Amino acid sequence: MPYPLSPRWRRRLPVPTALAAATAVLMLVTPAVATAPAAPPADAGPIAGEQADVVEVLLDGTAELDALVATGVDLDHHVERTENGVVARAVVTPSEAARLTAAGFTLGDVLYRPEDARARVAEREATIAAHATENREFAAAAADATAPDVSDVKIIRADYYTSGTSQILSVEAKWAQGQTATNTLTVERDSGPGTAIGSGGTQTISRFVDAGVYLYHRGAATVTSRPEYVRITSPTGDVAVAKVQEWLPTPETSPEGPGYQKDFVTSYLTPTELYARIHELAAQFPDLAEIVELPYKTNGYRRHAQTVLGTANASRVAVDSLAWGHEGGNDISVELANPGAGNAALGVTVTGTAIRVNLATDGAGAVTSTAAQVVAALNSGAGSLVRAYTYRGSTGTGVVAPAARTQLTDDLSAPASVSRDPHPVYAIRIGKHRDGSKPGVLAYAQEHAREWVPPLVTIETAERLLRNYGNDGRTKQLLNNLDIWIAPSINPDGGHYSFYDFNSQRKNMTNHCPLTGAADFLGRDSWGVDNNRNYTEYSLFDGYSGASSSCTSGTYAGPSELSEPENKNLDWLASRPNIKFSMNLHSSGNYFMWSPGAYALPDRTSAPRPTLAQESFFWGASSRILTAIKQHRNMAVTPARTGPISDVLYSAAGNSGDMLWYKYGIYAWNFEVGTSFQPDWDEAHAETMEFSNGLVELMRVARDFDTDRQRPTSTLSVAPSSTPGMVNVTFDVSEPASVFYTLDGAAPTYESTLYGSAGIREGGETVTVPTGTTVNWFSVDAAGNVEQNYRPDGNSKNYRKGTAVLPTS
Repeated sequence: MPYPLSPRWRRRLPVPTALAAATAVLMLVTPAVATAPAAPPADAGPIAGEQADVVEVLLDGTAELDALVATGVDLDHHVERTENGVVARAVVTPSEAARLTAAGFTLGDVLYRPEDARARVAEREATIAAHATENREFAAAAADATAPDVSDVKIIRADYYTSGTSQILSVEAKWAQGQTATNTLTVERDSGPGTAIGSGGTQTISRFVDAGVYLYHRGAATVTSRPEYVRITSPTGDVAVAKVQEWLPTPETSPEGPGYQKDFVTSYLTPTELYARIHELAAQFPDLAEIVELPYKTNGYRRHAQTVLGTANASRVAVDSLAWGHEGGNDISVELANPGAGNAALGVTVTGTAIRVNLATDGAGAVTSTAAQVVAALNSGAGSLVRAYTYRGSTGTGVVAPAARTQLTDDLSAPASVSRDPHPVYAIRIGKHRDGSKPGVLAYAQEHAREWVPPLVTIETAERLLRNYGNDGRTKQLLNNLDIWIAPSINPDGGHYSFYDFNSQRKNMTNHCPLTGAADFLGRDSWGVDNNRNYTEYSLFDGYSGASSSCTSGTYAGPSELSEPENKNLDWLASRPNIKFSMNLHSSGNYFMWSPGAYALPDRTSAPRPTLAQESFFWGASSRILTAIKQHRNMAVTPARTGPISDVLYSAAGNSGDMLWYKYGIYAWNFEVGTSFQPDWDEAHAETMEFSNGLVELMRVARDFDTDRQRPTSTLSVAPSSTPGMVNVTFDVSEPASVFYTLDGAAPTYESTLYGSAGIREGGETVTVPTGTTVNWFSVDAAGNVEQNYRPDGNSKNYRKGTAVLPTS
């Protein structure tokens, strides 16, 4: 396999002052426009409790996009280049939006609001509740003594189909006790019309649970003859019989064979549910899968209990519990009491977990205690329970105002089922030979907490791989020849926080802010490290653009490279010596990208580009993967959104794809799934299905890589156009492949126009050109094989050549 540039070539640049300086919420710089905007107002810091919207930012061009990225503002993965400039999407609170406007940036439409995410959560909860209600009603009906003919097992479907020379029976059934009992069900079958049930043998089906709710038992098995009836006897002795149906024929364009099992997700899943799901899968398929606990636990879905007393900064007092909130911090209260007498001394009394500060007064009974004095008194008198400090570096010279008894809180809303302890991160390892002897493929999701669809893609893919192994030859080939690692949630703490507390959460939950910064209670929605900016290659610490040193920025790179356990876990996964391919799943924007992913300003000094051979593989494999995605509902990832990250999006210093490629030599791609972080369920479901198609196709690319030496071939077709003097041109390829072409007589390269739908079964785009246009082109397949062994460096001449003229009759 062509190997990326050695890490010794990694270039460390001086960190620009604008990147090194820590600011509060946004590191705002003057955008590249003709007239410098007015200076922004002083930053008051993050405002807790503000909700964030996804808002368009209208930019003049690439230079202003770089300026926007340099602010450290939280950007959606969506950049649209138009005739009028560039449209980006920022995830901002009202105060952050005001600061962007004050800095000279132009904001456009609000695209998504917090209530959209709340609607998604309500939709999910309603779906789960409906499934639970159905289970209860079924169990109640089965237990009703007045209805003796109601069985506690119900066969939902029994489908027969053939796959090659194999005959397969797929059965789904519901058992009234399936929510609580883990029993498998045994299916008996006859061997054809007029034969006894049981004569065709038996098979077992297993529970399918989604979001903690039992849906049904399901499973498929090879049979020796087509059965007419099946029977299931439940563990309680009740019986159900059903007639076997023919499975609907599979369309010829389907990448899967007849009866291929898919569609295994019914709602959004929290990290706790994601991990439970892969544990269940590994338990069901012990010969094909195992759970691996990654070496580093996260900080955990937990915070210290806090409060900020007072309103004016110089007289504010910040108080944090020493214990975590759930371990007693939430029980602590603080009161700043006016003793109601003159010449009182400042003092602190502690009764259990109730702290009372008796403020000092003068002879007239007016309070005289300053914030700094109260802080010192609290740390002296209640230092075993709390830590107190002045507000964000204030000298604390302001006199405090009395405050009623105030309860400290960690302000976390998740149910008790979400662990508050340091959280283990899990991956499921899938394959018949999980000993490192087979080529490895890694898929991982939820580096960014608010991206709820990508984890579903990993779960859907794991289900497809394991449940189709016994009946689909292509799936069996994958699992017999690959070592597959799937990590559905790299960032479980942030994922839980996004679900239950702050839907716009991008980062993990670790608070690296200093006490003189935004470490207090009012900064609680701004903490965390952007896990996709904390890796080792071409990072902020190397002087590259697209990450921030501000602890409250959406792209905070952390205090150092690999400072976070989430990032150390991925580094550990990538260091498995047999892993050669990977997919990082993000949302949104419908992009498909690879390295380089970072450049340094002001001259856009890029991380090294792949060699021609390596770029051939990236482009060729892309056609196969994007073809599979398009199969689900004809959704195309456009050529403009396919390519190196820093070419089609923006610089993302310290991203994981660059670490995998430059440090470990892994062919690393990045999906940007869909067009929003938390779409309505119908859209989320469709995105899950189509991008799971693409992820499975990556497995097939990996399987074929070492053995494919066949170069693609392509032809040019010319047809009449409705426009006088013009003709329509299309390309046909012998296999899914990328086609690059020129219309000006120049030699084609990877910088040339990419044919829009090359290799898609539905057909490629039609290019309308003047009659007689010279067309030069070449194709490259998924293994990096280039047509006619052409070297697309602009110097070779053995590319394909044609003229756009109608054929003569």
